[in-house]
Amino acid sequence: MATTTASGARSGLTPVGLQLPGIVLGVGLGGFLDGILLHQLLQWHHMLSSTNHDRIGVKYYNPHTVSGLEMNTLWDGIFHIVCWIAVLIGLAILYSRVTHNRRRMWTSRVLWGWILVGWGLFNLVEGVLDHHILGIHHVHGGPYQVWWDIGFLVLGALLLAGGWLLQRSGQPFDPDAPTARLAGTAA
Repeated sequence: MATTTASGARSGLTPVGLQLPGIVLGVGLGGFLDGILLHQLLQWHHMLSSTNHDRIGVKYYNPHTVSGLEMNTLWDGIFHIVCWIAVLIGLAILYSRVTHNRRRMWTSRVLWGWILVGWGLFNLVEGVLDHHILGIHHVHGGPYQVWWDIGFLVLGALLLAGGWLLQRSGQPFDPDAPTARLAGTAA
């Protein structure tokens, strides 16, 4: 069975071993960046900051009041826990699939391409669901919020396409390949 997997990885177009962990890591890391940058540093929105205009009837928690900010911060924390769990699951899957040459795996275009694909998927799914369908928050509220929300989706599409192209340009990762071959190509 190991022989079949190794030969399949060499002859196949996509290294399946890094696809799932890369995407799951990308979803978690993309969520962390969203939460840290947009929720905490820029404070453009929180998880429930637009529920006064949402489409599902969630109670409005004004983020400009202490009690409203407390509830929004609680939901931001739940969001971060989900991101943290995604990163842990992605790392666990990656660890279970790559048993040799782990250092080389972290320099793989394939892995980083799949991570960008995951980040793009996060932006697209979260953007469509939370910004457009549910309307519970927007990237940056105000008169131009629809353009900020569309920009978020465009960024997601660019990350997805760029990640797809990056992983396609990489060499399939074979943890059992001899490292001497790599040393010879560097010289």
